[in-house]
Amino acid sequence: MFVHHEPHEQGHGPKLNWLRAAVLGANDGVVSVASIVVGVAGASNSPGFIVTAGVAGLVAGALSMAVGEYVSVSTQRDTEKALLEKERKELATMPDEEFEELTSIYERKGLTRATAEMVARELTAHDVFAAHAEAELHIDPNELTDPWHAAFASGASFLSGAIIPLLAIALPPAPLRIPVTFAAVLVVLIITGMLSAYAGGANKTRATVRVVLGGVLAMAITYGIGKAFGVIGA
Repeated sequence: MFVHHEPHEQGHGPKLNWLRAAVLGANDGVVSVASIVVGVAGASNSPGFIVTAGVAGLVAGALSMAVGEYVSVSTQRDTEKALLEKERKELATMPDEEFEELTSIYERKGLTRATAEMVARELTAHDVFAAHAEAELHIDPNELTDPWHAAFASGASFLSGAIIPLLAIALPPAPLRIPVTFAAVLVVLIITGMLSAYAGGANKTRATVRVVLGGVLAMAITYGIGKAFGVIGA
């Protein structure tokens, strides 16, 4: 009898996590810089002021994202390394207790005592440290996140999104700056909303509407503030 097994791509989960992080970073870049440039454009017609503010927001945002991600991942990595080192010492000093702990973990997952012992014994024979790290700590000791890679990816994703509103506000003639920027950002937010829904397995329409409304609201508020300050300073 032929049984069809649905294929599961190895590493599909990590790829979706990477896509989700990249989309969120790009979305932050789009909304942040778009809000800055339309706010400044509401207060001033000077292209120099607008572009300078946009570039400053782009650089500051990308660096902030990169540094924040580096610190966060470094802290997480240090914690994971400390837990792994503790586990390594426990395996060296009390192997019997650790074997019993591993067996108990598989018993709690629904295996019988005999089967749990067999699984624990085979995993111990294959790679005792990896077996305990995965079962007890849910950590793969061979795949700890690289904080430099995470920092670069976070900064680059922010930059890729932020460059769009900056170009949209800088290139058109003065009367079209705001409409073109709103239109460009709207298109990008629709794309990032759909991608975020795909990465998270959520409803695409609901996620896209949420992302678009949030971005448009942020731009509208900053533009209104810019207009108000422009009138006051006039």
